[in-house]
Amino acid sequence: MSDSVQEQIGEIVKSNDVLLFMKGTPQMPQCGFSQRVCAILQSQEVPFAAINVLLDPSVREGIKVFSDWPTIPQLYVGGEFVGGCDIISEMHEDGELATLLSPFKQGDTQEA
Repeated sequence: MSDSVQEQIGEIVKSNDVLLFMKGTPQMPQCGFSQRVCAILQSQEVPFAAINVLLDPSVREGIKVFSDWPTIPQLYVGGEFVGGCDIISEMHEDGELATLLSPFKQGDTQEA
């Protein structure tokens, strides 16, 4: 994995308060897990940037190295890796996600 891909991912993570690496887009998720996390974020009414990993194989593999997490989607909040679909779903159900996202609530979804 090239250092430049890792640096690029690091910059994207640092420059977005709430960032989802996913398959597809929030408007057209390409897997059920990405769709689930998008729906959760949208229900939280928090703006988030989304990176479609299907557009760039180096980013798709690079994010797994960056986070040391083997699956996609991956959610980052405040520059920190939060988790994948199962973790986000659990955090949503127990209210922990709402607390984590509360400083970032304001408007609509955007694409990075």
